Amino acid sequence: GGYIIADDYSATNVDGVFALGDVVGNIELTPMAIASGRRLADRLFGGPQFENAKVSYDMVPTVVFSHPPIGTIGLSEAQAVEQYGEDNVKVYRSKFANLYYGPWQVEADDKPKTAMKLICAGEEELVVGLHVIGMGADEMLQGFGIALKMGATKADFDSCVALHPTAAEEFVTMFPWGLSKQETGAKVSPLNGADGPEPSSA
Repeated sequence: GGYIIADDYSATNVDGVFALGDVVGNIELTPMAIASGRRLADRLFGGPQFENAKVSYDMVPTVVFSHPPIGTIGLSEAQAVEQYGEDNVKVYRSKFANLYYGPWQVEADDKPKTAMKLICAGEEELVVGLHVIGMGADEMLQGFGIALKMGATKADFDSCVALHPTAAEEFVTMFPWGLSKQETGAKVSPLNGADGPEPSSA
């Protein structure tokens, strides 16, 4: 069977009938359907401040709960090259044995590996894709998902102090570290020791 056709606001071609989740064929994930339902409820019942509320299908983190888990958000390398051109894409990679396996009495080559890829586009090196396979990939992806939704650049990643010893620190210390153009995707720049953002006055 096919999918139900709905617009960005989950509206079908029948007035007052809405469709969301797997039946519309966008991103078939339970949390995606929940987010879509929440935005629809906000718009229908939340008052005037929510009249334009809709869900975003951009930069949705996805995890395969395999052993080891696989996490992905944004564009693949091939998609980034297709969208931005090969000369405008820079890819950072890392592969290592998670420190959890350090005490294991096996050869280093036999220890389970973690692999990571950071895909950046444009002169500012906007992070347009982040991919990881290895222990903890499922947990780390949620936090990095926020960063990508907010438009983080490689310089933003480099400006974050690493948590050691974790696998996630590899994303903020990827070689070459600290050499990207000092341009942020943040509303308030975190670069070069800048003060953090402050809430606006009430």
